Amino acid sequence: MSMEPRRPDPQQTWTAVDGYFNGLLVEEDAALLAAVAASEAAGLPPHQVAPNQGKLLSLLARVHGARRILEIGTLGGYSTIWLARALPEGGHLVTLEADERCAVVATRNLERAGLAGVVEVRTGPALETLPQLEAEGAEPFDLVFIDADKPGNPAYLEWALRLTRPGSLIIGDNVVRDGAVTDELSTDPRVQGVRRFTERLGAHPRLTATAVQTVGEKGYDGFVLALVTG
Repeated sequence: MSMEPRRPDPQQTWTAVDGYFNGLLVEEDAALLAAVAASEAAGLPPHQVAPNQGKLLSLLARVHGARRILEIGTLGGYSTIWLARALPEGGHLVTLEADERCAVVATRNLERAGLAGVVEVRTGPALETLPQLEAEGAEPFDLVFIDADKPGNPAYLEWALRLTRPGSLIIGDNVVRDGAVTDELSTDPRVQGVRRFTERLGAHPRLTATAVQTVGEKGYDGFVLALVTG
């Protein structure tokens, strides 16, 4: 009896492909590697973007010519470093983190990367710090990266619209949820948060958006990209 050849594990293949392209196209310097190591040592969850995804964020910011960036969800500051390095001279990034422990680790990682003068870390629930930005008369942001608790995504989108201008980009990460986003009966509040977020993106008259599925070392997920049009 002949046996079918053993199929490779998809995750192993995705990780190997990421490794191939990262080895040729993405360079993690000492500051980025140290940010990952410090986050792990502090016991933070390994939820930072993959290196190639960090590079994508950086390229999007550079292509867009972003001078002001808002990040909702800092974790250990890995994606923050990628985004901040894309800013031109005089650019500024504000990153919001609810967990004080994460904010402390991120601040140290940003200082190590030489970005303390470029990035402002604000600690506290985003639904408290976002209104503070508006009350302070913050200039519109050119790019908003939403990578925080998924049940909060619909509210974060509304605030992103209040703090941007026509032409700004809004990026939302981790929206595929291993395909669970298609389950309208899901009891997972993260899935339902992403679904409401996506529905509002599609229905909002000031936005045009798309979504991209991704596979890689972080598994199966994806992101949405939206342009503020009016």
